[in-house]
Parts: sequence; structure tokens; C-alpha cells
Amino acid sequence: MSQSETPIERFKRATGAAVRAIAEQAELTANFAPSGQGLVGKEVRLPMPARDLPADEVAQVRGEADAVALRLRFHNEKLHASQRPQNQTAREIFDAVEQARCESLGARRMAGCNLNLEAALEERYRNRGYARAQNREEVPLSEALRLLAREAMTGQAPPPSGQRIVDLWRPHFDAEVLKDIHALDAEAADQQTYARTVRRLLQHLDLEAMNEQEPLDDDESEEGGDEAQQDPSQMQGEGGEQDSSESASSSDSGEQSEMGEAEGEEEEAAEADGEMQAGMADEQPGRPGKRPNWDLSDTLDEGYKPFTTEFDEVVEAAELCDPDELTRLRHMLDQQLAHLQGVIARLANRMQRKLLAKQQRAWEFNLEEGILDTARLSRIVTNPGHSLSFKVERQTDFRDTVVTLLIDNSGSMRGRPISVAAMSADILARTLERCGVKVEVLGFTTRMWKGGQARERWISAGKPQTPGRLNDLRHIVYKSADEPWRRGRKNLGLMLREGILKENIDGEALIWAHNRLIARPEQRRILMVISDGAPVDDSTLSVNPGNYLERHLRDVIAYIETRSPVELTAIGIGHDVTRYYRRAVTIVDAEQLGGTMMEKLAELFDEDPGLQRGGRPGRRVA
Repeated sequence: MSQSETPIERFKRATGAAVRAIAEQAELTANFAPSGQGLVGKEVRLPMPARDLPADEVAQVRGEADAVALRLRFHNEKLHASQRPQNQTAREIFDAVEQARCESLGARRMAGCNLNLEAALEERYRNRGYARAQNREEVPLSEALRLLAREAMTGQAPPPSGQRIVDLWRPHFDAEVLKDIHALDAEAADQQTYARTVRRLLQHLDLEAMNEQEPLDDDESEEGGDEAQQDPSQMQGEGGEQDSSESASSSDSGEQSEMGEAEGEEEEAAEADGEMQAGMADEQPGRPGKRPNWDLSDTLDEGYKPFTTEFDEVVEAAELCDPDELTRLRHMLDQQLAHLQGVIARLANRMQRKLLAKQQRAWEFNLEEGILDTARLSRIVTNPGHSLSFKVERQTDFRDTVVTLLIDNSGSMRGRPISVAAMSADILARTLERCGVKVEVLGFTTRMWKGGQARERWISAGKPQTPGRLNDLRHIVYKSADEPWRRGRKNLGLMLREGILKENIDGEALIWAHNRLIARPEQRRILMVISDGAPVDDSTLSVNPGNYLERHLRDVIAYIETRSPVELTAIGIGHDVTRYYRRAVTIVDAEQLGGTMMEKLAELFDEDPGLQRGGRPGRRVA
């Protein structure tokens, strides 16, 4: 050991050695980063503790490292995938309880490891606010079963911040479920036997049919069993299951989860129908050298033009990143989502209740048959000549609404703004999909900094005066409107990738998103733009007037707001978008984005679509 080695360096070295020893894999390496967590290949990524190494942070980091190492040592991924159920809620529970098995085996053998794991769990639940939960809907069922399984196998009570989870859920489990949980202790050393008991537990929770293997659904078979065969790194570090924001919190009663998700036959049928239509109705992305899927001629004035559109592209997010990297980015997004989900989840549930109430509480009165209208019985009493009046509940079909989120992918969004935008889009897509509203998530940027092949073409042409736009557009489809959220969720992590965010040409991005919406069959179309600045492309502005891109953006906005059926709204992050958009709001902190998106959409759903032209004055949120 070097005499000059600092305490933090010694801690890193010791932690890496412990990971290799526990996992019994000499080739493992430990890498520390502020937001790092999980397993990528042979690299264990861990959060960076403070330089003064406070005891609680040291224990937490060691606990995260031990959780990964124990899973590598005691977990057989091939066996796990073969036993893993197909039902979404059941899968999450199956993953969580398996992670509890791996950690319990280590905790029973190593006292220090046990203390580290408990510290990591305590920090996890404290950050997610589970100790303040008031009802079961606020905490995931998967975490409750994970803690009960841990208690059965180690004899330890949940950590203080997780006790509330168990207290809320334990009284609702029947004797058969509790018996299955207690049986896990004797079977912890045998993963296959343990998995069978967990499957029986899921059957007693009515989350899996008795003696019946669920078939793969369409999207899983197309993706080669993506959910069942995913890389183990996606389930490491944060406790061996997907982020709890997607976890369901329902058992026998099928109650809605924290994010408003519930498994039901109608939703399964609707989702399957959406997946079937995705291949037919969804627009195919363009490629460099091919004609993009927008037409500028009917909306652009003669003062604006691209020098060439030959190198522009409309591309699916999955095509910009290899699958392993995309999985890692999504896992990173899930880590960050844990800290934001509390506030946004409450707003999302509030909006969901509002939309579902609209669907269920519209009535037609003065009918000759239906439900007796007791409010009008007084007429019969005062005048027996009146006939009885009936009413019928009318279902409002929100499936005729589509929402597009157009997110600025410029370099200035790097860091917290783009992370919050990705998280908010993720939660919003889930919430609206549950209410039957289709959601499309798009991004816009350029392929290169300071001009690309378009600029090279301009130079080779002799640099003609006022050439127009001199950069190659890149428009990204993160999730199409017909694609179910669970198929498109992984793509949203691409926003966190370094190098994706470059420059922003807002006007043409608006036209692209608008034209995609116009082609949709839904009766109501809503376009929400998320941006943190005016359009900027150095290559274009260096050889055109300084307001060239901004003037074009204003023209496009005016066209949509005055001549189009699309309802346009915008949110500016630290940038006054109210001077561009008639219906807009400006926020000064990216942390406000999720709540503001929910509020603006709730306002739109409360409004009469026929009054959209009047708009509302923009406002600023301090």
C-alpha cells in the first residue's frame, strides 16, 4: 500500500477487493461515479461517497456492492429466466423475492455483509419516502414481499424506513400467502425449489393462473424475450428488480399501483391491439439520403429554407444505441426516477382520477329506460301525470385523444434538465396510457455540431449567399403513439447518453411533430413542447440574419395556433417561451417540470377543445 494513498482511494480499493471475494470472480472491477449503480459486463458501478467517508454513506455503498456481489455468487440467470412468469406484476415480485434470497444467503453467513445490506435498504426506502406512506397504493407490493421474504430467511425485522411497507401490506395477506413466505427459509439454498414456491405464492395472490403457463405476448416474442432474458445488470444494484415506480401494488383486489398501473383483461386486450396496429399505422423513420416524412412547402414562407434536406434523418431511438448500452441508460434513468417519483406520482394519480372520472360520470337524462332518476321523483309526487324519468351513464371514450411530447435535445439541456424531462415523459406516458390516451415522445437535435454534411455541401458549392439552414437535422422517435409504454420505455434512457444532445432548430421540429399529429386518426390532438432556449445553430446563424431561426419558429407557431386543429402548449425551462407561444408556462427549475407538465395537461383536458383558439396568456412559475 502506498504511503500517499488517500482514505477514499483505500476505501475504493478495499471495496473492489470485497466485491471480487464475495462474488468469487477475480475479473470483476469496481467503478465509482456520482450516479453510478449496477453491473455492466464485469464492471460493478457504485455511488461515490463523500470524501470524508461518513459512516452511513460507507455502509450504504458497501451494501450496494454486496448486493451485486451476492447476486453474482448465488443467482443463476438462465434458471431464473426459465421460471420467470409473464405477468408484469408477477415478474416484478419474482425478481424482488429472488434478490432477497441472494442477499439473505450472504447475510446469514457474514455479519458485516448483513449490516451493509440493511444500510443500503434503509437508504433506498428513505429516499423513496415509504416511511410516510398512508395507504397501500403508495408502496409497491413487490417491496412488501421482498421484506417479508427477507424476514422469513434471516429473522430480521425490516429497516426503520421499510417498516411502514410491511405494516400496510401484512394484514391483507391470507394464511396461504403467509405460509408460502415462511416456506422460503428452508428452500433458500436451492434456487429452483425456491422459484417453485414463489410461483405458488403468486398463484395464491391471484397473479398467476393455477397450473397454467402464460404464453409470451406479441412484443416479447418479437424482441426475443427482452423482459425475461434481459441482462442481469438491469436487475443489479438497486435490489435486483426493475424500478419500483413500475411495480404494481395490488394483490387479490387488483388495486392500482403507485403509478396507476393495473393488470386487467381489458387493458391486455387494448395493449395487444395497439401493438398489432403499431406495425401498420406507425410512421417509418427516414434515413440519410431518403426523403424525410415531413413536407415544408405548405408552412414555410419564402424567407426560410434548408440548404439541403438530403442528410436529415428521422430515426428510432433504438437505432442510435446498441441494446446493452440502451439497457444501461434505462437503468440509470430508473435510478434517478426513484428520487422524483414521489411528487410526480401523486400528480399523475390525481390527473388519472380526473380523467377516469370524466369517463365514468357523464350522464344522459330524461330517458324512457335506464336507471331511475331519483332527483326527478318530486315531479311525480306533485303531478302524478308525469311519467318516470330515467338516466344512463355515458362512457366518454378518451381513446380519441393523442398527446405528443416534443423534447428539446440540445446541448444546453444536458444534466438535470434532460434527466427530469425523460423521467416526466416516462411517468406521463404511463399515466395517460392507463386512461386510454395515446402518447408519443419525440426529440429534436442535429447530427453534428456547427454544421455537418449540409455545410460541407454548401462550401463545395462555392458558399452562396444566405444559404438557409446549414446543419443536418436529427429527429428522434423515442416512443410512437401506437407503441405501448412497456415496449418503448427503454428508449427514453437514450436522452441520458453523452453525445446525443447537440443543437436545436425548433421550427422544423415543430412542423415534423405537427404533421405526425395531423396524420393521426384521433379527434383531439395535443402537442406539448419542452425547451430551455431559443433555436440555435451556429453554422446557420453565422451566414444568415441573426433572427433567422427565431423568426421561422414564430411563423410556425402562428400557423399552428391559428390554422391547425392541433392544440399547442409549451413549457420553458429557464427560458421565457411565453413570448413565442400563446399557451405556455416558464419554470426556473427543472425539478418543477414533471408537476408543471401534469398541470398543463390537466388544464387542457378540463377545457373545451372548441375554445382552443382563444388560448390562455402565458405565465411564469417562480
